[in-house]
Parts: sequence; structure tokens; C-alpha cells
Amino acid sequence: MSPQKPFLICVVGPTAIGKTSLAIKLAKAFSIEVISADSRQFYREMCIGTAVPSKEELEAVPHHFIQNKSIFEDYSVGDFERDAIEFLKILFEKNKAAIMVGGSGLYVDAVVKGLDNFPKVPSEIREQLNTELNEKGIEVLQNELKKVDPSYFKKVDIHNPHRLIRALEIYRSTGKPYSSFLKKENDERDFETIFIGLTAERELIYERINQRVDKMVNEGLIEEAKSLLPHKEKNALQTVGYRELFEYFDGNISKEEAISEIKKNTRRFAKRQNTWFKKNKAIHWFDYQTDASTIINFIKEKNAF
Repeated sequence: MSPQKPFLICVVGPTAIGKTSLAIKLAKAFSIEVISADSRQFYREMCIGTAVPSKEELEAVPHHFIQNKSIFEDYSVGDFERDAIEFLKILFEKNKAAIMVGGSGLYVDAVVKGLDNFPKVPSEIREQLNTELNEKGIEVLQNELKKVDPSYFKKVDIHNPHRLIRALEIYRSTGKPYSSFLKKENDERDFETIFIGLTAERELIYERINQRVDKMVNEGLIEEAKSLLPHKEKNALQTVGYRELFEYFDGNISKEEAISEIKKNTRRFAKRQNTWFKKNKAIHWFDYQTDASTIINFIKEKNAF
């Protein structure tokens, strides 16, 4: 690792595995600051359902990119890449390192590697897809993506209509699958990256997810989602934990079914996260119960400090 460049410690892994806790311990040990790369935690109106760090956790070390946007603002992964890169320059003027933590693989990769370059899509193609979604339902779009781009179908959130439409509009406008535009070479960055991944047995991850959902419900997730119901079409709210409760409020399913669906869809999300991160051979994996001191020493051995 080059001694000239500052470095970014990326803490990644599936949801509910303990990334925030580890990131705080690392930040304290090295006296550095934390950037969140959790795309759901950007929005100040979404707190309980996105598992935003507690007040105590946020006060333990400086955190950035948490609840800094509104659901009424359009904020893309490209916007995050630009903002995070600029902010890292500021952090690296103060310290030789920083931490980025989150389970949104696309957002992590955008900062570390750079975004993929996609062609512009005619607006009428997007409008047609939105019409099909409204008239025929999401399953039609899911089936089309599975047929034309099975590679991307395996890792995208197929329950997020915006992600489906984005992939299909690229295919329909170019005749080429979305996955074919994914970048093969990384952008040059002014920092080095150390990836730290947390892992556990699948059943244990699923149990932690179930417990987290129950905790969210007890803390007021249903009330939070109800307050956001008038804005349910916003892109930020097309996500697990809110989507299912909107179905309950609309009378399509019972409260118990909604909670069960949140657990099921969060487990599916964790599976996709693992699939995404396991493809990154640069990640150094540790069991979620590994003592933080072991990981701290590992980073020191990398000549990072």
C-alpha cells in the first residue's frame, strides 16, 4: 500500500450484522470520521425503518451523509459519488484515513471505483415502462428483465420498480442488457481502499433481521410509515419496510402479513447484498463476532497506520 495516499476503510456486509458498531470502534481507535454509504439513511423523514444509528452512536464519533437529505429531493448514486469524493478530500486534509460504512454495494462501488457509463434514454421509453407498470403490474417488468438480462436480475431488488424500469429502459433503447454496461475498469482515485467485511451463517443473519424488524415495529415503524403514506410514490420510499406497510394501509394485506413481508423481503435483500459483496475479492472477511481489536491490528499490519 502506497504511503503517499490516504486510505479509506470500507466496512461492508449484509444488513443487521453489526457494521455500524464496528465502524464506530474503528473510528475511535484511529481518531477518524465516518461516512455512511447506506442509501436509505440519507433521508431525514425515514429514521426507524432505515435503522439509522442511535443518538449515542452518532455522538460517539463524527458521522456524515446520514439524514442529510429529504425524500422530496432527487438524490442519485451519481450525486452521492460526487459529494462523497469531494467530502473525502476535506477529511483527508485532517487525517490520513476515513471510514465508509454501509450495505448499499452500488454506492460503495461508486465511491471506490467510479460509476458505470450508461447511454441516455429517450423519455418516451421511460414513460412507456411506467405506463406498463401501472396497467399490468410489476410482475410483467420482472419477467421481462429475467428474460433479457438474467445476470442483473439475480442481484437487483426486483421489488423496486424504479430499479426495474432503469434496467429495462437501457435494454429497450440499446438492445443490450443493462449488465453489459457495467464498468470493467475502475476510475483512478486519490486514496487507497481497505475492505473489511462482516459475515455470519445465513440462519443467524436471518434471525438478527427478524429481531431487528420486531424492534422497529416496537419503536414505532408503523406510525412512521403512516406519516409518509401521502408521499408513497417518492423514489426514496420504494424500499423494504415502507412498501409493505403502504400495502397494509391500502387494505391489501393485514398488519401481521405486512410485518411478515418486511422480514421476508429484508432477508432477500441481505441475500442480494451477500451476492454483491462476495464478488469483490478485495474484501477481507471477518466473523461478525470477531473482536474489534483483531480487525484494528489487521488494518495496522496493512501499514495503514
